[in-house]
Amino acid sequence: MHDLWFGAFLSPEAAGRERLLRHVTLADRLGLDLVGVQDHPYQAGFLDTWTLLSAVAARTERIRLVPDVLNLPLRPPAVLAGAAASLDLLSGGRVELGLGAGAFWDAVAAMGGRRLSPPRSIEALAEAITIIRALWTPGEPVVFEGAHYRLGGARPGPFPAHPIGIWIGAIKRRMLELTGRMGDGWLASSFCSPPGAVAAQAGILDAAAADAGRDAAEIRKVYNIGGTFSPLPGPGFLDGPPALWAEQLTELVLDVGMTGFVLAPGPEAERDLRTFAQEVAPAVREAVAREHGGPAPAPAERPVTLADLDEEGRPSSPKRDPAALTPEQRRLGRHLVEVHDGYRREMRQVQDAVEQVASELPAIDRLTVRQNHWTLGTFCATFCRLLTVHHTVRNETMFPALLERDPALAPVIKKLEQEHEVIAELLTRLDEACLEMLRNPARIDLVRIRADRLADVLSSHFAYEEAELAEPIARLEVCVWLGDRLIG
Repeated sequence: MHDLWFGAFLSPEAAGRERLLRHVTLADRLGLDLVGVQDHPYQAGFLDTWTLLSAVAARTERIRLVPDVLNLPLRPPAVLAGAAASLDLLSGGRVELGLGAGAFWDAVAAMGGRRLSPPRSIEALAEAITIIRALWTPGEPVVFEGAHYRLGGARPGPFPAHPIGIWIGAIKRRMLELTGRMGDGWLASSFCSPPGAVAAQAGILDAAAADAGRDAAEIRKVYNIGGTFSPLPGPGFLDGPPALWAEQLTELVLDVGMTGFVLAPGPEAERDLRTFAQEVAPAVREAVAREHGGPAPAPAERPVTLADLDEEGRPSSPKRDPAALTPEQRRLGRHLVEVHDGYRREMRQVQDAVEQVASELPAIDRLTVRQNHWTLGTFCATFCRLLTVHHTVRNETMFPALLERDPALAPVIKKLEQEHEVIAELLTRLDEACLEMLRNPARIDLVRIRADRLADVLSSHFAYEEAELAEPIARLEVCVWLGDRLIG
């Protein structure tokens, strides 16, 4: 059986490229196994996938790179073989190749690609896989005569640094059967194939592999997923706390044979990636190891820790069964997340404003530069002031109310108060960086560094507070400040 891999599925939007690259480097630091990038060359607002993956390779050290999946009708297979092998060599053997037969045929045709029927597109994909593998294999020049592609003596090479897996994006029977016959891996998606459907699709793939004389377990099954992290369980797939995610993904490993999960994070991408890497992935690995009766898996490469918060030393309070809560109590618990979500959005706006001012610096006149820096400094100062008030309210009202009703929460609340002090120091340092920027515009780099550091700390702190206090707030019916309103 393959090792379990966990990754991030990121949208290559050109307008959000700086945020995208931050998420990529975060995924690498967190110890995730792969990053998947969709490929829609006809989308004018998307970065080119291969160009983006090259930039990702240069910014990362260990994470695998997967086009998820490439649009074959717009990418000649012989050229694609060289591109994939080249990136594999340049990245130190970190590339897997996701391929699709094609979709959105009007858009493909608009860019000069051939419009193919479903059966012919599958034939073309099978030919392309044959060509790519031939050009990755040392030997004589390759001659190939197919219905869709021809090679007239192409020389193999360059050769990949490692055996690149060809993972096929497949939903319908004929594509699933092709994957069973020829694929090294299968890419499915919960957005198109929820768990019940993907289990049936896996059965078709496994049967096709067996008919071809292959061991279906040799085909890596990777599932692109999306969901919502929240302290209390919701009604849908992957909607609730990390433990619920781990339980549902473990079932897919044991019942369907999934060996990879690639998360499309939500609006709170940093929080989602941290939770997925640090809580869900280890729990799934441990549960699968227990079920198989083997030793617990060795810990993955240690994720980045926020030493200022002493994440490893955080206490935890006893958890109650959330099913016992009334709908009104659940509403109270969810308000904590809503408050934090507002600050998460504003923190992202601060980071985006920093990037915008930094990118405009060479192109605008000195007066506009100074005006933009003053505006950015005011924006940062306002955010810092609001967050300081938020934590003061927490320390002086909500925390004492919780302690009065449940003294067992004391270690958690003490830790949260200590983390408020850490955040206060980071807010002060961000203010100082903004002042330096006003004196010397080139110091916007310091503003960027300190804003990113604050964002990382806030993401971790908010996640911890939600995990520990959402249920007690709901159970004890304690008031929560939401903006300027008191909830409860």
